[in-house]
Amino acid sequence: QVQLVESGGGLVQAGGSLRLSCAASRSILSPNVMGWYRQAPGKERELVAAITSGGSTNYADSVKGRFTISRDNAKKTVYLQMNSLKPEDSAVYYCFLGAAVNLIRSWGQGTQVTVSS
Repeated sequence: QVQLVESGGGLVQAGGSLRLSCAASRSILSPNVMGWYRQAPGKERELVAAITSGGSTNYADSVKGRFTISRDNAKKTVYLQMNSLKPEDSAVYYCFLGAAVNLIRSWGQGTQVTVSS
């Protein structure tokens, strides 16, 4: 199975930026979708952003205009650029790969994002 290794989390103050990366261990068959879910204590898991093998993207309403997802197929890596971060963005972010968002095959180990105010 494909293994996903993610990185880029950390502590940042409100208004700052972070860039998450998620690298696949081997080539990925198409079609597919990759992206991030996040989960904060006491809150439901939320789909943050997703990108298909064809380049189509989808974002949660709460992050539209602030986050940008992209992928580098040659590097087998997906990126999430997070700008204008808010304290409510604080969560563990989990990268995923699947045939669809409801057919997930692989998960990253998670990376903590903490935004202070």
